[in-house]
Amino acid sequence: MAIVLGANRYGKAETRLVKVDRDSDTHRLVDLNVSTALSGDMADTHLTGANDKVLATDTQKNTVLAFARDGIGQIEDFGLRLARHFVGGPIHGARIDIEQYPWTRMGQHSFTRSGEGTRLAVVRFDGATATVKGGIKDLTVLNTTGSEFWGYPRDEYTTLPETKDRILATAVTAKWTFASTDVDWAKAFETARTSLLEAFADTYSYSLQQTLYAMGSRVLTNVTEISEIRLSLPNKHHYLCDLSPFGLDNPGEVFQVGDRPYGLIEGTVRREDR
Repeated sequence: MAIVLGANRYGKAETRLVKVDRDSDTHRLVDLNVSTALSGDMADTHLTGANDKVLATDTQKNTVLAFARDGIGQIEDFGLRLARHFVGGPIHGARIDIEQYPWTRMGQHSFTRSGEGTRLAVVRFDGATATVKGGIKDLTVLNTTGSEFWGYPRDEYTTLPETKDRILATAVTAKWTFASTDVDWAKAFETARTSLLEAFADTYSYSLQQTLYAMGSRVLTNVTEISEIRLSLPNKHHYLCDLSPFGLDNPGEVFQVGDRPYGLIEGTVRREDR
């Protein structure tokens, strides 16, 4: 039986960079984590060790930093610039993963790291076609009421009590696919993020699955350029504390936060013609 080389790629993972625009007294700051991955005619490198077709990963890192000098703009556009630059010759495909960390302005040149969620972009280019995915992660949300969980099957291993009122909390990871690259990236991201938050806040939830579908549907309704969204919602459990040993009642006010294990709800919401 012959042994052959399968699909492969290589690149520079997690190049951290901060770009400060100083063209006015009010500085602007962009904080990124950029990963590059290239694929193509790399068989000789794997089979014989020849490196004549290898763009060194250090060169990839330097390219990211040099491109940042000219300005970043929207991270989707930055990813497209990088991907199109790398593809050519023995390099047939490029994937650029970007995370953008949010900072809130405190003054002309002072910032504080915010908890508004980390913006995501994934750009692929194969020499002819570019595709872009966007998203957000670490968007932590919580409802103190308006959530129930009951009616599930019970067997000899079931100990979880049913509840008609509970805290619902999660850290949203959402990744969406754009139908084209002709998009107002900033507007699409802000609208998608707002849609996720509003749907979480105003959906009376009987399950986190129901909330997931409501959030995904809201994004697709409000951002027509998005064709599909995938959501991952860990259930951040909050357990009502029993304070009776201390002679105290607890009318839904004191909770112990569970770390692990946790429920993990994942799903895709897409347009029917996707």
